[in-house]
Formats: sequence, structure tokens, C-alpha cells
Amino acid sequence: MNGDPHVLLRVIAKFLIPLIALFAFYVQFHGEYGPGGGFQAGVILSASVILYSLIFGLNAAKRAFPPVLIRIGMSLGVLLYGGTGVLTWIQGGEFLNYSVLAHDAIHGQHWGIIAVELGVFATVTSVMLAIFYAFGSRQPSIEDQDW
Repeated sequence: MNGDPHVLLRVIAKFLIPLIALFAFYVQFHGEYGPGGGFQAGVILSASVILYSLIFGLNAAKRAFPPVLIRIGMSLGVLLYGGTGVLTWIQGGEFLNYSVLAHDAIHGQHWGIIAVELGVFATVTSVMLAIFYAFGSRQPSIEDQDW
């Protein structure tokens, strides 16, 4: 057989990966209205990158999502989460009591939840990918004929 023996996997992955990522963003931005939120969305988005890595190779995934970007994502996610709590302190409220973030307590709660969930999303996605990259980088490469 000449050509790529994994062409079907590659075609299906190219179709599924954007849908998985889109579902992750759906879960992220509808998390406060139903089941889901930052943690679940972060795991789903990292699963799409892990699928990409499994199909196209770890080096291709590292080019698409470089480790330096992942370290920045981990840091910014924690900063956003903690910064939201510090901002509530600065505005005279309790730590992560979002009602002080806007003139109306309900709007403050809404903006606070969005900010915290975005921080959790960035942190979870980045940490999951960092763990996968760490374990994946230690594996010897397997040639197609060894499958």
C-alpha cells in the first residue's frame, strides 16, 4: 500500500478537532447557566489538542501550541482568578465576593463569575497540556511499521 496508512484517521480528526474546540467554548460561556464551566471546558479543549497530537505527532502539536504559550496560559489563568479576588478586596468586599464589581450586585456577580471561569479555563487547559507534553516527550517514537 503506497501513501499514508492513517489517512482516514487524519481526515476524521481534521473534522472533529474544531467541533471539540467549539464545544469547549460552548461549555465555557454557558457554564453559569447550566452544567459546565472553566474546568470542564479546559479539559475538553486540551483533549482536542491531545487528539491533534496523537494523530499528527507531538512535534506538530508543540508547533501549534508551543510550551512557552502554555506556561504563559498557566500564569495568566492563576493571575486572572486571584486578581479577581484581590480586586474585590480593593473595592471593599470580601475575597471573591463579586457583588462589589459593578454598581448592581447581580451584574457584579455575573462579571466576577465570567472572570474567574476564564482564569480556571486558561489554567486547566494549560496544565493539562503541560502534563501531556511532559509525559509525551518521554516516550520513544514509534515508527509506522512497529504498529
